[in-house]
Amino acid sequence: MSSAFVKESEEQWLHDIPPTINALIVYLTRENNGIRVNEKVTFTDKTTGKTIHEMSNGMNYSIDADNRWYIVD
Repeated sequence: MSSAFVKESEEQWLHDIPPTINALIVYLTRENNGIRVNEKVTFTDKTTGKTIHEMSNGMNYSIDADNRWYIVD
């Protein structure tokens, strides 16, 4: 069986997805029961210098020092 098929019971975590905006959108859309989540705004945090992605689900996301996505508080 191809590795492209993923069993529905297998969970994927935010920090496991590739550090690209497209991967984030696909992940968030899947987690949102198929309702598309889009990027609204991208900006740089003045205190940390990190790029922050504000998404249409009302959350902000960034990439940490280990190149993993996380939710910005």
